[in-house]
Amino acid sequence: MTISGQNLSIVIVTLKSEKVIHQCLKSINQNLPIIVVENSNNQKFKEELESKYENLKCILSKSNLGMGAGNNIGINSANTDYVLVLNPDVILEKDTLNELFLASNNLNNFSMLAPLETTFSNYGISNEKHTDRDLKKIKKNKDSPFEVQWIDGFAMLLYKKKLNMDVYFDENFFMYLENNDLCRRVIDKGGSIFVIPKAKINHLAGKTVDHKFEKEIEYSRNWHWIWSRYYYNKKTFWFLQSD
Repeated sequence: MTISGQNLSIVIVTLKSEKVIHQCLKSINQNLPIIVVENSNNQKFKEELESKYENLKCILSKSNLGMGAGNNIGINSANTDYVLVLNPDVILEKDTLNELFLASNNLNNFSMLAPLETTFSNYGISNEKHTDRDLKKIKKNKDSPFEVQWIDGFAMLLYKKKLNMDVYFDENFFMYLENNDLCRRVIDKGGSIFVIPKAKINHLAGKTVDHKFEKEIEYSRNWHWIWSRYYYNKKTFWFLQSD
């Protein structure tokens, strides 16, 4: 089954993202259903978005549940086979979605797809998250889709039926590494993940939250990075698991 505008939804998790999300939303085809999961009880934000964008539904989580849990709410609320998960500081280029649609026509079997980020080295895919084999593919392939072990969480397209998961993101990850864990589980189940080089996005990186909350968010990020790293290692590597 190939992707089209009739079977794709966009999911975006937000928190204090009022200053940045409109750039993201304006870059998306307004005929596509968009689900924004706001990790708070900000009714004003919900009303503003839903009044400005006819194709958008905003769900208030009531409290900050984290990225993984927020994405799960959005994915489970989508009535389409495919879901494109985006951060609110991601801007699609003009042909991003069309390139994803075209690539899916030529891929017989995939679980997840990802576009390329345009401003960072190695096409925006972190060295830490990839094997040497992945990085060689990234440098070699400029036009053709290629298979990888990991993709970044700020832009990832999920084929829900192929994943066949009761829970997509492990909600024990509040922030960081939830996407690594999902990719690992996909690969362990025999699934496949592809990067589509012709599908480009711009990622503003670290601009998800209004800058006036930067210090508060920075403290939170540091704590959650340490916890996520510990939990991921414990979950993934047997020698760190308790009896």
